[in-house]
Amino acid sequence: MLRASLPEDGPDANSRADGFRLAQIVPGTGAVMPELPDVETFRRRLVGSSLHRKIEHVRVLDAQVVQGRSGRSLAQVLRGEQMEKTSRRGKQMFVSVSDGRWLVMHFGMTGFVEPASCDDPLPRHARVVFELGGDRRLCFVDQRKLGFLAVVDDLEKHCQSEGLGPDALNVSRDDDVARLCGSSRARVKSLLMDQEAIAGIGNIYSDEILFQAHIDPRRKAGDLDENDVKRLHRQMRRVLGMAIDRHADPDELPRGWLLHHRDDGTPCTRGNGHIRRFSASGRGAFLCPECQR
Repeated sequence: MLRASLPEDGPDANSRADGFRLAQIVPGTGAVMPELPDVETFRRRLVGSSLHRKIEHVRVLDAQVVQGRSGRSLAQVLRGEQMEKTSRRGKQMFVSVSDGRWLVMHFGMTGFVEPASCDDPLPRHARVVFELGGDRRLCFVDQRKLGFLAVVDDLEKHCQSEGLGPDALNVSRDDDVARLCGSSRARVKSLLMDQEAIAGIGNIYSDEILFQAHIDPRRKAGDLDENDVKRLHRQMRRVLGMAIDRHADPDELPRGWLLHHRDDGTPCTRGNGHIRRFSASGRGAFLCPECQR
């Protein structure tokens, strides 16, 4: 099992808690779009900075990001509780508190968490600030306010209501990926991005996984043969695992990866033709038609 695949707090969770590049930046757009590796990086960062600390005060600076209750209610429910452990399903992160409930963090397109000292200035676009014991704070930051915070009693029920399928790092080849592909009429890229089928993969990493697997993203998932499915599953684990281990920092990922060359007409890093742009579910996506079949 990949070390990066552990959804609960792991032995390396405190490593490099600070200094991460917090989200994937799509070259040429400046858009921040957290996917599974980014959220796992956020989770590890929270573990290394904020776990086992008492929530002394909650400042809701923008109640628009609070789901299911008022900002005042969120502050009242969490005040005095302690952050005890973390988990993650796909692109959502969860923090259990000492009364048995779960704080849900969904990061939308521009969200992240920023731990700091209480003396540090608040980051721009901070929406909720958790004042913690030991003169520490944790900020939920979200420029576009497309993410949310919520407190739930039953985590599994929440995941079901959100339509979250199995985490992409926990799916098996035979029981999950092969079955999903075999029963799907969707294109394989669309299947990878379907959060009800496999939770955690978005536009950037679906392109990368398929590029590394030499599979054309426009192919119907149901047309993949056994070897295709093996390569798809292997590269899903490899790409996501490496991205997590390198803190979802594009600068630390291999220069031959597609994410460094997402521009129409760019020469393929394998020397086989040129990268081409196409539209997938209304999003700009990329492939090498010569490499990916």
